[in-house]
Amino acid sequence: MRWTIGEVTINKVVELEMAGGSRFLLPQATPEEVRGIPWLAPHFADEAGRLRLSIHALIIETPAGRRILVDTCLGNDKQGRRIPHWNGRQGRFLEDLAEAGYPAESIDTVLCTHLHVDHVGWNTRLLDGRWVPSFPRARYVFGRREFAHWSRPEAGDDSQRAVFADSVQPILDAGLAELVEADHRLCEEVQLVPSFGHTPGHVSVLIRSAGEEALITGDIAHHPCQLARPDWSSTADSDPRQAEATRHAIFGGLAGRPVLVVGTHFAGPSAGRVVRDGAGYRLLVCW
Repeated sequence: MRWTIGEVTINKVVELEMAGGSRFLLPQATPEEVRGIPWLAPHFADEAGRLRLSIHALIIETPAGRRILVDTCLGNDKQGRRIPHWNGRQGRFLEDLAEAGYPAESIDTVLCTHLHVDHVGWNTRLLDGRWVPSFPRARYVFGRREFAHWSRPEAGDDSQRAVFADSVQPILDAGLAELVEADHRLCEEVQLVPSFGHTPGHVSVLIRSAGEEALITGDIAHHPCQLARPDWSSTADSDPRQAEATRHAIFGGLAGRPVLVVGTHFAGPSAGRVVRDGAGYRLLVCW
């Protein structure tokens, strides 16, 4: 999947797609409730009301030749994950990335919207028993506020501490980490947008080029059903009330505007434009 924003391109490379099994994440999204939001089918839910979700990375390519990889999915060989089938994965994400035209050595920036398990996994790969940076020529950009939270010894559970140890700490040890403010501008076309609530320092990504705009959501919404029902917070949200306020602020500000919204976990077409729909919002799909 590829989108053009002025002179910028965004490319999607999928690591994993899932149907159903998401109730642990969005318990309010029962099949009955999901079937009551008919526009979710067929792209984002099936006829039975089971949600479709995706774990993918997004590559932003600028006219100056910057290659910015946004979020790095789950990774291979990782252990200590809370979800059993995320342990010891043996996928071909790096090969798929290369086949899409983005070999690891060509990535100059890795940007993590936040430091959860499915956004940092391919930061590192296992080589001769050591975790080494998967993108050796890149600077890894972490939000300063986000990093400060998860770097505390008492932050998170054992699973999150394992994530930090194998997918974040090795980047610091290699001297490749760059800590930035939540509104940091990476280049002329790409700027971070504070979008706290899912995690304490979560950011989204705003792209502007030649009069066109796009927003990469990160996890302000795991699924488009949260546009229709902004009050449905994920079980992974650190501050559900703030996460709901962030959804209203961002999607409300985008509603009716010609801004392409690219969902970090939205399956299928993954992108669209936001319009108001009753007390919530709707995503008009753009291929």
